[in-house]
Amino acid sequence: MEIAFVLVKCEMAHEMDVMREILKIDGVKEAHGTYGMYDIFVKVQGPSHKEVSEIVTKKLRRIPNVISTTTLSTIPEQGGK
Repeated sequence: MEIAFVLVKCEMAHEMDVMREILKIDGVKEAHGTYGMYDIFVKVQGPSHKEVSEIVTKKLRRIPNVISTTTLSTIPEQGGK
């Protein structure tokens, strides 16, 4: 199982709209609003790196009012729980 964390930057005042759309995506396990440079912190999980990548590039980035994303891929051997 592959896991990635995605930092999402949104158009101002559209954070909740984007959050609602993110939470509809299969493979999104969690999404949290944040303060600072990024607006939403998202945990994405899928059976392969390719599937996680497709969730980010073909679904998450195409949500209206998403300005940019930064994806943090995990190193399975260095995972926690």
